[in-house]
Amino acid sequence: MGTLRRSRGRSWLRLSMAGALAALAAAAHPALQPAPPPPPPLLEIEWEPTRPAEGSLFRLRVAPRAVAPGENPEGGDGNRAELVALTGEVGQLPLAFHRSGAWHESLAAIPVDAPDTVLAWVRGEFADGRARSLSVWIPVEPVVYDHERLAVAPRFGSPLGDADRARLDRNIEMAAQVSRDALADPPLWSSGVVMPRSARITSRFGTGREFNGQVTSRHMGLDLQGAVGDTVVAAAHGVVALVEPFLLAGNVVYLNHGGGLVTGYFHLSAQLVQVGDTVVAGMPIGRVGSTGRVTGPHLHWVVRFGATSVDPLSLVALLPGAGPS
Repeated sequence: MGTLRRSRGRSWLRLSMAGALAALAAAAHPALQPAPPPPPPLLEIEWEPTRPAEGSLFRLRVAPRAVAPGENPEGGDGNRAELVALTGEVGQLPLAFHRSGAWHESLAAIPVDAPDTVLAWVRGEFADGRARSLSVWIPVEPVVYDHERLAVAPRFGSPLGDADRARLDRNIEMAAQVSRDALADPPLWSSGVVMPRSARITSRFGTGREFNGQVTSRHMGLDLQGAVGDTVVAAAHGVVALVEPFLLAGNVVYLNHGGGLVTGYFHLSAQLVQVGDTVVAGMPIGRVGSTGRVTGPHLHWVVRFGATSVDPLSLVALLPGAGPS
């Protein structure tokens, strides 16, 4: 047994010395060392419009940077690398990327109270396991909003009681869940966006509001004129995510259009769809009403990317379609 232990000891010693000699040889001859992996490909990023306004929607695109013949920048294999996943944020709001040809695209939102620039960052993962991050500052166009004073039923112009506050909190959480689901779902709006009514705008997005001289808020949607019973149509292809009687918004319909995009239709007198229905742009989904906190019948149209409300007209400008049928 003693001889066996010495034999193992000598074998280990010989192997250790051989490893050390190999390491010394590799250090003396760099060509013998394994080549380090190449750096990840560079990314390029673009967005439209180039100076999005406060409270607006815009589109952001990312792709591996194309390399010209003879060019060899860091990560110069962008023409061959496959970008398989992207994550990112704009102004700390998550993005929802989808593939569009050679690009990965996401809608993005500028909050109504955004500063003069917002930071966008993305992280791309490639098929071979490498990753690359990129950040840019996006300039923001300031907007001056109007202010208006409104009179509504006293119940809605004063601080809410406990029961109404609890109901409002439930309504807010229902709407928030629709936004979370939309960020996780693929986009459905390839056919474009239409106005839900061909009607005069009676109150624009972002207008400051004072109710009965007590409650001040901001109008986070677009009001379109209508009489009780007038038809309201879906703005884009989507799935009905919520059909409820809300405290302030009255009878609502929320549509999940995927890719983070949600539209809401408030104060309806009738809801013509059910949760789970698939709708297309121009399809009737409800009728104008005066339910909830209102001064009279009209359609209040909401557009959100994730949980951020934006001017609905910025969506129509970005993804135009035909008029409502």
